[in-house]
Amino acid sequence: MNTPVTKRDFIKTTGCALAVSLSKPLCSMAQSGELHAGFPIIDLHQHTNYSGRSELQLRTHQKAMGVHRTVLLPAGKYYGLAAKCGGNETVYRMAQLYPDDFVFFANEVPDLSMGRETIEKYLKLGAVGIGEQKFELECDSRPLEMVAELAGEYQVPVLIHFQHNAYNTSLHRFHKVLEKFPNTNFIGHAQTWWGNIDRKHDQKVMYPTGPVVTGGITDRLLSDYPNMFGDLSAGSGLNSLKRDEDHTRGFLRRHQDKLLYGSDCNDILGRGPGCQGSETIKTVMELSADKEIRSKIFHRNASRLLKISF
Repeated sequence: MNTPVTKRDFIKTTGCALAVSLSKPLCSMAQSGELHAGFPIIDLHQHTNYSGRSELQLRTHQKAMGVHRTVLLPAGKYYGLAAKCGGNETVYRMAQLYPDDFVFFANEVPDLSMGRETIEKYLKLGAVGIGEQKFELECDSRPLEMVAELAGEYQVPVLIHFQHNAYNTSLHRFHKVLEKFPNTNFIGHAQTWWGNIDRKHDQKVMYPTGPVVTGGITDRLLSDYPNMFGDLSAGSGLNSLKRDEDHTRGFLRRHQDKLLYGSDCNDILGRGPGCQGSETIKTVMELSADKEIRSKIFHRNASRLLKISF
């Protein structure tokens, strides 16, 4: 039986963790070699106020992982991320306070009456993308098409959370969107996106295990459409890398120009077994011996796609 963690215990633990983390300068942590890839890292997928994590804890976490630039993804008003992450104002504020460390996306539930207006407001304020779109819609619905149109107008990508029977459903039809909006770039993320690297994927299974049969929906979308990219973040992305290492080596080679590193983890340390972001860095390093491929996945693809530089 697990003993409940009191608020006092949480604060005490958090304080001790930060004290340890801040005992070294943040920049020296990033360059310490503990998890550093040997070249710049862009983290495509992070959130403000993630499960109560503070701004200081977020910055410390990212520096500890060796991240040089972080993309902050806001929640919309409802569904998906709204219960545990910050909204547009929080990511904009962080990017204003720490412009060398953070850039931000714009987001909102697209079928709300003010959905387009809200997204466009933050695009005009400097958002470099739209998302994370994690809402209860079909992936080829008219509201999603509105987002694709807006992204095309501002020449920014859209990051989409695909989850069977929950968010942006019917991945098998997404090729129609890619064909209808060839000048808009899309980034796939989450359980159903990564499960479908496998041609024999059972759509009801969120974290599949075992060997992968090449040629799943995700594999084909990345191969066949120049405007489709993949976000390696979260437990789903990490699971897809680890479940069949032989397949992963070929997958990283095959899609080296389409894959983007992301963390999407809510711990406070940025290292150790509880940090899936650092574990993803480690796994990519282990399964791709080619430095050229690593540099693309860790920063060059994102830099090109988001038009950001160091």
